[in-house]
Amino acid sequence: MADAVNGFQGEIAGLSLADVIQIKGHNRYSGCITVEYLDHRGAIYFVDGEIIHAEQASFSGEDAIYEILKWPGGNFSLAPEMTTNVCTIHCSLNFLLLEAHRRMDEENNAAATAAPEESFADVIETSERRKEPRPVDPASPQRTMSAAAARVMQIDAITYAVLLDKQGHPIQDDSMEAEALSAKTLFLAQSGNTLGDFLGLGELKSAAVQTQHFDLLMYDSKQHYLGVAVAAGNKLDAIEAEIRTALVPGR
Repeated sequence: MADAVNGFQGEIAGLSLADVIQIKGHNRYSGCITVEYLDHRGAIYFVDGEIIHAEQASFSGEDAIYEILKWPGGNFSLAPEMTTNVCTIHCSLNFLLLEAHRRMDEENNAAATAAPEESFADVIETSERRKEPRPVDPASPQRTMSAAAARVMQIDAITYAVLLDKQGHPIQDDSMEAEALSAKTLFLAQSGNTLGDFLGLGELKSAAVQTQHFDLLMYDSKQHYLGVAVAAGNKLDAIEAEIRTALVPGR
């Protein structure tokens, strides 16, 4: 069976498996619906329109129903001659379907929560590993900066960016702008950490300071700080989104 499976096909094409189950419930169907998805097999047994038993691999009863309904597609067939004396399900068909949808919603929400967006700390280090330093300006090839800072500098609202080590030394940038921005970034990081310790909040991972003339963003990664000077009057949340895109293209 092809991997691109969409919807269940069988004697009634174009319907989901849940739709087929509901129809058979209304028709007071007795027999079995066998279901296949890739190398998975399942069986759902009915008596007078109610499901009494289900099997899928090591699952049986309600758990088997919930596993089968999670499949994104496949094939089903009706086998009214197949019956069973096993009864592992004692709730109504409507309850089974509602509970299946509730469980799937909970699993989807849990998966979204368990996979948070990559932090700026990881983005900075990933960006720095992706490419060698390059000139800031083709007209001034003697001036170079770190790969992360060079990417951030491509954003129109950014006036300067510097990657510095935890002692405050700019990485691969010996310009006066880098020295000045590194000093401000290190001071902001150290001040934030002092305040975080005082409040019992731990180390500061990012900070933003708005002034009359420019805004300063600071991000703390495992080995570096990234300092970014932003022209005044810009929305910092939008600038942060652009920075993330610039650091890891294609995300």
